[in-house]
Amino acid sequence: MNLKKISETEYQIPQEGKMQVPVKIFADEKLMKSIKQDETLKQAMNVASLPGLIGNVILCPDAHQGYGMPIGGIAAFSLDSAVIAPGMIGFDINCGVRLLSTDITAKEFARNRKKIIHNIKRTIPSGIGQGGEKYSQEIIKQVLVKGAEWAVENSLGVKEDLIRCEENGKIKGANPEDVSQRAIARGTPQLGTLGAGNHFIDILIIDDIFQPEIAKIFNLKKGNIAILIHCGSRGLGHQIASDYLKKIDEEYGSANLPDRELVNAPINSKLGQSYLSAMRCAVNFAFCNRQIIMHKIREIFEREYLNKKVNLVYDIAHNIAKIESKKLIVRKGATRAFGPGNKEIPIIYRKSGQPVLIPGSMSTCSFVLVGTKEAEKISFASSAHGAGRAHSRSWAHKELTSEDVKKILAKKDIILEGSFKGTLEESELAYKDIEEVIDVTEKSGLSKKVASLKPIAVVIG
Repeated sequence: MNLKKISETEYQIPQEGKMQVPVKIFADEKLMKSIKQDETLKQAMNVASLPGLIGNVILCPDAHQGYGMPIGGIAAFSLDSAVIAPGMIGFDINCGVRLLSTDITAKEFARNRKKIIHNIKRTIPSGIGQGGEKYSQEIIKQVLVKGAEWAVENSLGVKEDLIRCEENGKIKGANPEDVSQRAIARGTPQLGTLGAGNHFIDILIIDDIFQPEIAKIFNLKKGNIAILIHCGSRGLGHQIASDYLKKIDEEYGSANLPDRELVNAPINSKLGQSYLSAMRCAVNFAFCNRQIIMHKIREIFEREYLNKKVNLVYDIAHNIAKIESKKLIVRKGATRAFGPGNKEIPIIYRKSGQPVLIPGSMSTCSFVLVGTKEAEKISFASSAHGAGRAHSRSWAHKELTSEDVKKILAKKDIILEGSFKGTLEESELAYKDIEEVIDVTEKSGLSKKVASLKPIAVVIG
């Protein structure tokens, strides 16, 4: 595959016989080597062949192979001629991350660290298929429309939480009638649950501040405790993706596609609109799920530390398709990164730009960045979303042992509540170098560093 190096942090794949350059990659030489190890570039080219593409398919520095479309990928489509492919968004619709700040110091937290992380693990169900309180199907239908707003209305949060969420925690155009009974049934026991895979709750120390003025706006103080919550729409979102992959395949087929995983429907067709509606339902379920998890964590901390507060900084989606600036923007394993002045940013962040949250792996630093005007020009206002896998889950099980991971955690003084499987799969040895991903993200202008967060306690499903 013809790959052209443009700068220290940018590569392009020209389309043969045409002037258009369909794939733009933000990566340095080392990350580019990692990206070329799997089908990431081929998948990006496949996405670039779909009707209605605007500009380039973008690959962030954390990019790696996914289902249909690379994780770490962004694409924009014309609303007149676009198609919608469930495989581009994936099975964990609105997998996303939520950052909480506190006025609890690391020293204050250290005295209660084991107790608190144990209470979080005990209070918030995690793991494959794990459920919690079972809600009625009628309530789930309300959640599919209202998102995090439903939780706040039911005393599982405060109104201020909603303005600190992408889409205010509720995307419009979600109709539960477009969601199967099976999907709704799978969601009834899963609100307020973490799930498995790479989903986690991290407790971290705000370790370093790179932009003090913006850190102050984000309520991040060096030496204080912060919390990251990473999860999505659980079995409900997975079922919606599965349902519509089957429906669209049956109606439109995949005979003329480069990859059956990109089976699609015209966005303006009845089936295309039904999928968009169902996807938005899953988006709202995920916003509500993270809101309830946050509320439970808040209660645990505020019981333990009287007169201390746990505040939401921001909640951002990773796997989502949205209409922005009269275009369909698909972000798969990528995060929105609006710069200063954008009207979709909460008023409290409009002067600084939007918080961009990029978690590391289980035992490496996570980062808070800020969106830029430049990102709005070069990446459809998008940025990387994490470290990005360097090796598959099967590689981790083959090459690593629990002792390998335990030694790393012990050396870094991180305590863990989690499964053996999750411990292996989410080891830093299976991920790219987060420092390098952040370096490329910043140098390329996708977003700018504000603070680094060092993990000290982790819950994994």
